[in-house]
Amino acid sequence: MFLGHFQHNLDDKGRLMIPAPFRALLKGGAFITQGFDKCLMVLTETYFTQVYERIEAMNLADPTARLLRRLILSNAYPVEVDKVGRILVPQNLRAFLQIEGEAIVAGQGEYFEVWKPAEWNEQMTQLQDTESNNQRFATLDLSSKP
Repeated sequence: MFLGHFQHNLDDKGRLMIPAPFRALLKGGAFITQGFDKCLMVLTETYFTQVYERIEAMNLADPTARLLRRLILSNAYPVEVDKVGRILVPQNLRAFLQIEGEAIVAGQGEYFEVWKPAEWNEQMTQLQDTESNNQRFATLDLSSKP
């Protein structure tokens, strides 16, 4: 699982250092794509295939399904971790994030996200608001009951 968050650098060529704990999980291949928020998502090949199959099963006549297909698939690129532990972030995805230099790499279980530090800090501010969290997460059942 991809867990934790790390601050890493994006070099002048658009290569992003991947945290050491994440590298072994990417050995089977990975894909990078635009995320649902102002971030990028890096998914293992296995998980990306699962997402792709779900998208393929959606009704092509549904405009929302087509938008989701465009968001995920038209922005998806295969990536490989190089010998130093970096992946190349495609130029159009770097432009979408408006990112240079520092980046936040945040584990999300089956995948991880790449954030511009200012955007990540906004996310953290939201998540540290306990009153809002109580209301926001009240309907989610995290109990161990089946």
